Amino acid sequence: MWFAARDPALPWPQRVLALAVAAYAFSPIDLIPDFIPVLGLLDDLVLIPLAIALLIRLTPPEIVERARARAERAAQLPTSRMAAAAIVLLWVLLLGLGVWWWWLR
Repeated sequence: MWFAARDPALPWPQRVLALAVAAYAFSPIDLIPDFIPVLGLLDDLVLIPLAIALLIRLTPPEIVERARARAERAAQLPTSRMAAAAIVLLWVLLLGLGVWWWWLR
């Protein structure tokens, strides 16, 4: 849906829906809070896939095909293991600094 949403031929209502689905997926605020057993996680497992399926049905087939082709090309791009290692190292250092700061208080 990322590639389809960036296609200029996609009608704006579908773009708004795609943005809303992405915002809901990444938002810490849910319809049903996650601390409620089962139901809290079930809304994420049900609502997001249903919204994506709705977006695919609402998106014209030629845009979906172009987006799938772009996604396949993007999946074949090389990845940087050094960049991934640097990011993991940065997170480990930040975690270590946080623990060290907490320990000294």
